[in-house]
Amino acid sequence: MSAATEITMQAMVLANPSRIETSPLAQRELPEPEPRQGEIRIKVEVCAICRTDLHVIEGELPPRRPHIIPGHQVVGIVDKQGSGSGRFAIGQRVGIAWLRWTCGKCPYCRRGQENLCPQALFTGYHENGGYAQYATVREDFAYALPMSLDPAAAAPLLCAGIIGFRALRRAEVRPGCRVALYGFGSSAHITIQVARHWKCSVYVMTRDERHQALARELGATWVGGATARPPEPIDSAILFAPVGGWSPRPWKHWIWAVRLR
Repeated sequence: MSAATEITMQAMVLANPSRIETSPLAQRELPEPEPRQGEIRIKVEVCAICRTDLHVIEGELPPRRPHIIPGHQVVGIVDKQGSGSGRFAIGQRVGIAWLRWTCGKCPYCRRGQENLCPQALFTGYHENGGYAQYATVREDFAYALPMSLDPAAAAPLLCAGIIGFRALRRAEVRPGCRVALYGFGSSAHITIQVARHWKCSVYVMTRDERHQALARELGATWVGGATARPPEPIDSAILFAPVGGWSPRPWKHWIWAVRLR
């Protein structure tokens, strides 16, 4: 197809990372992406913004690809399939998250900790993300989403929701147990909703008064300051607080999840 007849889309492109106040993203007209083997293409409905997107946009993460399209909380409708793909039907709603590809062979991948794969690739960092009209992803790294779910409500589940739910699993949280959440940001406020659905008693320790108020509103059994001690023994604990530069992956919070009893 010639350039004159090439089908294009609108996208927000990062040319030169800089502070978000300088408006480093620029709207560009680009060719619509074509799904490769095993991939699907989605028509983007919603793409939320995450602190990690800001790390990419502001250059706190070293650039991996020039003129990247950021965005990794992507919700959209499958509109095209690459060769060999068939997991999702045309017209089905799916989500694209931060983790885009892993090797499948390293010790982490083999024991179900593929998020720690040293060769992992990430959406909106190594490959183009969702700040565009169309986006592609390998179908085995896409998430099926119900058509009844509001796309804007679904988008945060693709980052904060994934982190929070995995933490619940890693902490071996069981229905009816006592759970402590240290820190109460985006992941924790989704985690408490799942824990309450499981009829768990949730104890929240956080320094921010607004977060304390939200924890109470969402049904926390008890809420205290960041260094407070829960009033009774707990079964599992999850630490959502940021830890700064010592994390092996400093663009993400380092989540500790542990079963205590």
